[in-house]
Amino acid sequence: MTLLILGLLLFLGVHSISMLAPGWRTRQIARFGDKGWKGLYSLVSIAGFVLLIYGFRRAGLEPVLLYVPPMALRHLNALFTLVAFVLFVAAYVPRNHFKARLGHPMLMGVKFWAFGHLLATGMLRDVVLFGAFLLWAVVDFVMSRRRDRANGTVYPAGTLRGTLVTVAVGVAAWALFAFYLHLRWIGVNPMH
Repeated sequence: MTLLILGLLLFLGVHSISMLAPGWRTRQIARFGDKGWKGLYSLVSIAGFVLLIYGFRRAGLEPVLLYVPPMALRHLNALFTLVAFVLFVAAYVPRNHFKARLGHPMLMGVKFWAFGHLLATGMLRDVVLFGAFLLWAVVDFVMSRRRDRANGTVYPAGTLRGTLVTVAVGVAAWALFAFYLHLRWIGVNPMH
């Protein structure tokens, strides 16, 4: 569990710098240059991600059951994850209604993904992993929206084409992951 927590601290910590220490971030970019900062940021992110995956798998060797969710919540998680995939894609497709309305659809997607997984899983390692991501995404979303209002940030209006592309790509990516990759990469078939 220690490695999982350390991985989460590294990964979510580096992803919280712009939220918690924007001035420090700006100074580091000036110090290292844009590419140097991005390189360092990427290395710490990758190290944290690898550590949290390794820690998550290790924590599974000594499972601690906290609760047993009803089977229906596993199916509800599939719906939450579908929404999450669409919102992840919305962060990158130009001029879609999700980005125009939410401003930060990826953070909203992380909230759906984490909450759905908390509903569907009941092991301690799951609660630590998904609970940490949910808490981080809630705080980051609130602070990002507050920063947008303070800066007068306005996102481009969504178009039907942008929104349809977002939904189509999000649903296709979700289907690929849910029906094929999740079992191979995570070791769990989410559709059973």
